[in-house]
Amino acid sequence: MQMPQPNDNPGDPEGVVARSSMGAAELREGSDTVEGEDRPQSTPAPGVTRAPEVGGGSEAAEPTHPTKVDVRGLSLWYGDTQALFDVSLRIPEKDVTALIGPSGCGKSTFLRCINRMNDLISAVTIRGQLLLDEADVYGSEVDVVQLRSRVGMVFQQPNPFPKSIYENVAYAPRIHGLAKKGAEMDELVETSLRKAGLWKEVSDRLSMPGTALSGGQQQRLCIARAIAVNPDVILMDEPASALDPVATATIEELIDELRSNYTIIIVTHNMQQAARVARYTAFFHLGEVIEFDDTDTIFTNPSQKRTEDYITGRFG
Repeated sequence: MQMPQPNDNPGDPEGVVARSSMGAAELREGSDTVEGEDRPQSTPAPGVTRAPEVGGGSEAAEPTHPTKVDVRGLSLWYGDTQALFDVSLRIPEKDVTALIGPSGCGKSTFLRCINRMNDLISAVTIRGQLLLDEADVYGSEVDVVQLRSRVGMVFQQPNPFPKSIYENVAYAPRIHGLAKKGAEMDELVETSLRKAGLWKEVSDRLSMPGTALSGGQQQRLCIARAIAVNPDVILMDEPASALDPVATATIEELIDELRSNYTIIIVTHNMQQAARVARYTAFFHLGEVIEFDDTDTIFTNPSQKRTEDYITGRFG
């Protein structure tokens, strides 16, 4: 199958190429893009490449849990600028996988591929496969709204809705028809807040605006909001980077509690945090996965020199 160039109109009925309709002005602000001067640009290869489990030719850990997210030869362009290069990963279910690497290496771009948030950025082109429970998330039959209910996301900055604490949690289950008003919704809200470790702190003030909570509480409210629709996967893009050490410790304890029920993929610049919370770690550099293994191996006996140089502070 002959693939179009990044700026062509792909017309791909199978959804292999994802594009958005929003303005290009949103693209560069805070994007996780590999600059051309740092890495030579390549053009899309014909066909979909089924790459090895991990890019860059490195060896990978064999996950102890079944694979939840299976990524095969994923490449991504912002216009003519390539941000991901032939990324392949098998992410196990009901565990925590950390994505580490220097700024601009493609971690957040990759994370946003999983729930198709990159669809909201203009002139994005994607090649390869990204399977969730063996189903291609870029398939033509995929309902993106339904996909994002299965793949929740928690962002770097807490972003509660300008609604009450109760409504922050109840809003998504209501529009998805997961619970009726009254006792059923009350139970769902309480359960979600308990899972997020927030119930005891807010149970007597559920009508208070979510924006009135502290930063750490707001982030836990966002986690409660994400798990209220019972997702399979929770994506976390530096969820504690804007929080103080006490709130960060609370978020990390929460991640540890949630790991038995959800597949969690977390982007972090804090390597100590990755070592504390993740069973598996992938090291990204210049848009490639250099190494993917269990976290202990990555931090104590990496197989790739670039991984060792990064975790020992030689660059990044």
